[in-house]
Amino acid sequence: MQNYFELFSLSPDFAIDLSALEQTYQTQIAQYHPDKFATHGDKEKTIAVQNTSLINSAFDTLKSPLNRATYLLELQGINAFDEKDTQMDVGFLMAQIELRESLEAIKAEKDEIALDDFIEDISEKIKKNITQIQEFFKENNTNKIKNNVRELKFHTQLSAQASRLMDEWL
Repeated sequence: MQNYFELFSLSPDFAIDLSALEQTYQTQIAQYHPDKFATHGDKEKTIAVQNTSLINSAFDTLKSPLNRATYLLELQGINAFDEKDTQMDVGFLMAQIELRESLEAIKAEKDEIALDDFIEDISEKIKKNITQIQEFFKENNTNKIKNNVRELKFHTQLSAQASRLMDEWL
């Protein structure tokens, strides 16, 4: 399997230039566009589809802070979501419960203003997680990276739930 960072000529780091990623993606995806291979043989068409799939997967992974951090850990042989690794900060576990209960209360009350505030609060938590992950990668502190990646995943999923709820109400 080709390293996604190498595919886009980027250093394997959490802090990447997203505009460079986007530019390289556009160049590479255009190179393997199926229309360019319409008159080619089946083998060339298959290779083009495989390359397009690889480029899309790599791009989706690297553009997402959560997926990029998870991928970087995987390159080091670390699974951030290993079910056998259950150590998590108790404070965060309690915060998870409180946040879920808050969302449920907002949902029960159909309070759009509270939901908007909740979404904003979760967005701030996501930004904080991303900043911390970047710092911990600089320090090469894999345990803190792993814990913050888990927190980021939780906050990202909670944000998506809250946003879907807002969409339902509007």
